[in-house]
Amino acid sequence: MDFLAGCVGGAAGVLVGHPFDTVKVRLQVQSIDRPLYRGTYHCFQSIIRQESLLGLYKGIGSPMMGLTFINAIVFGVQGNTMRRLGHDTPLNQFLAGAAAGAIQSVICCPMELAKTRMQMQGTGEKKSTRKLYKNSLDCLVRIYNREGVRGVNRGMVTTLIRETPGFGVYFLAYDVLTRHLGCEPNDRYMIPKLLFCGGMAGIASWLSTYPVDVIKSRLQADGVGGVNQYSGIADCVRQSVRREGYMVFTRGLTSTLLRAFPVNAATFATVTLVLLYARGEEARPQDCELAQPSQHTQIQPQVQPSSL
Repeated sequence: MDFLAGCVGGAAGVLVGHPFDTVKVRLQVQSIDRPLYRGTYHCFQSIIRQESLLGLYKGIGSPMMGLTFINAIVFGVQGNTMRRLGHDTPLNQFLAGAAAGAIQSVICCPMELAKTRMQMQGTGEKKSTRKLYKNSLDCLVRIYNREGVRGVNRGMVTTLIRETPGFGVYFLAYDVLTRHLGCEPNDRYMIPKLLFCGGMAGIASWLSTYPVDVIKSRLQADGVGGVNQYSGIADCVRQSVRREGYMVFTRGLTSTLLRAFPVNAATFATVTLVLLYARGEEARPQDCELAQPSQHTQIQPQVQPSSL
């Protein structure tokens, strides 16, 4: 049931957060010589005006497609790692989250590659005159046919560097916040507290790895026009810093942080509601005082922050 709740909650998070993600990617990869957007708000405004509201949801098929597998991996690895470690401590939460993040990168990387390519397709066009990719699956198939397995896994190293500590920080921040706020079953404000903890944990996770995400997006978007600009991670970092300065690593950060809180809040709200409905009346917060939980009992649904 945790698996089902996580999948539904993750889907809700994608629906809420994908427009912000589209804006983030556009800002991260736009040319410094000919920028199309002046900032987050202008990017939102331009996409809606030029490409309609649906332009904000370009590439949503890819994260939706990989959602089930990602949640299955995250929940399975994180839960099994915690059982192996034996003690529910903040450090173990970090280690378990890091393990989950590293392993799910295998699916996350191709999924985000397709998402990025779809988000960049038809930039500034309400009706694209020439669509290179029909959908996310077609995008991956075409990349595979042209570049093989290596092409489908473009950006894998940066994804690993981002996801491993990112998931560790997420689970660590969520654990620390829920312990501090006392998210116990008999607390009438349990759900608002969980929403707050999840949202803040998502923000902490993104802040800890955001520069890596900028490089990942640039590497995965590289070659869309048929010309590869970067030969690798180091070359991408070197060219980006030389041309745009170190502030390049904050490109799209505002959109990302605006997205992080509602995405994780929506995910946690959906997961909590699904679990409460599935477990029946005896699991509802207002009835939990009958169980007399111990002082340190906490409700902690384990939720994937959506490629973060």
